[in-house]
Amino acid sequence: MTEKLFYQDSHLTEFQAQVISCDWDDKRKCYGVVLNRTGFFPEGGGQYADTGKLGSVYVQDVQEKEDIIFHYVKEPLAVGEQVWGVIDFPERFSNMQQHTGEHIISGLVHKHFGFDNVGFHLGKELVTMDFNGILTLEQLEKIEREANEAVAANLPVQVDYPSKEELASMDYRSKKELTGQVRIVTIPGYDVCACCAPHVKQTGEIGILRLIEAAKYKGGTRVTMVCGFRALADYRTKENNVLEISRLLSAKPYETADAVHRLQKELQQQKDRLFRIQSHYLEEKLAAFTSQQEEKPKYILLFEEDLDKNAARRFVDAGKEKCSNICGIFLGNDRQGYQYILGSQTMNLRDFTKDFHENFPGKGGGKPEMVQGTVTGTREELAAFIHH
Repeated sequence: MTEKLFYQDSHLTEFQAQVISCDWDDKRKCYGVVLNRTGFFPEGGGQYADTGKLGSVYVQDVQEKEDIIFHYVKEPLAVGEQVWGVIDFPERFSNMQQHTGEHIISGLVHKHFGFDNVGFHLGKELVTMDFNGILTLEQLEKIEREANEAVAANLPVQVDYPSKEELASMDYRSKKELTGQVRIVTIPGYDVCACCAPHVKQTGEIGILRLIEAAKYKGGTRVTMVCGFRALADYRTKENNVLEISRLLSAKPYETADAVHRLQKELQQQKDRLFRIQSHYLEEKLAAFTSQQEEKPKYILLFEEDLDKNAARRFVDAGKEKCSNICGIFLGNDRQGYQYILGSQTMNLRDFTKDFHENFPGKGGGKPEMVQGTVTGTREELAAFIHH
């Protein structure tokens, strides 16, 4: 059984320990080191493991199996050796900020709306929490405000190990049935939860707490959060983006959204104008194909570098009625390949494309009367095959 120093002091950064065993793990392709005591928190409770060093050896992962903690390293350590462990504390502290913030959010959601946290993941950048109920934007804003009030109050984060009798009379959150000694983390007035992870000592250490996204997920709500220094980094990134967008649009930072909406409207107007121009161009092209012959042409094939896809489809829709076999449009060039749309009132084009792609690399599909896809080949080769 490994002595867990991270429970004695969550802010511990260095410690001395003795190597109990060091065995090669063939599955992980590294050594699993067991110490008599450790400050490294193993992966658990939705939180990833601490990293750092044992002497000069980097600790890349830490796992717990039946109260024994394994430190996974690339180089072996001698059994009986005294080693100096150093925790990557900035990473540990960030994790504690996120995890303690999650307790406050989950406690408030349960208190106000009765929803349970049924899924929690603390990643390298973001934290996600899954609640078994739908939360509105207004409700989440209320939760975020109250959570930051808890941070500002700088409340103590209490850790207790109640007896079975004491636990039976307590009202606490837990995502699973627990056996053995239960560790209870309490943030007075906000949350009481069974949890195995290290936390900050006072809520003020969390820093700012931001809920940055919420989406419906498996009948409930998945909430994405950042706390402390991660929230600061998130704010800086978004502020830099807003300032750059502000510069590009010649708009004040707080007016960038309105400026983008205006730009989208102008872009749509230009797209509509381009569609009308291209549609008129294609109508003239189609008229030229049919006016040159007294009878219906067998094939109408048009090759263009680039056109609006809706305008191209309209060309094929109209053209298949004015030819006896296939009307097709190919967008692209011989070097990069083509996107095609083919239409016919007399042929099964799904059967045609099977033979077509046996001769030319690409793929396509659709209905018997109209297919579309991509193809590689020269203009002359493609046209010759269709006309054969």
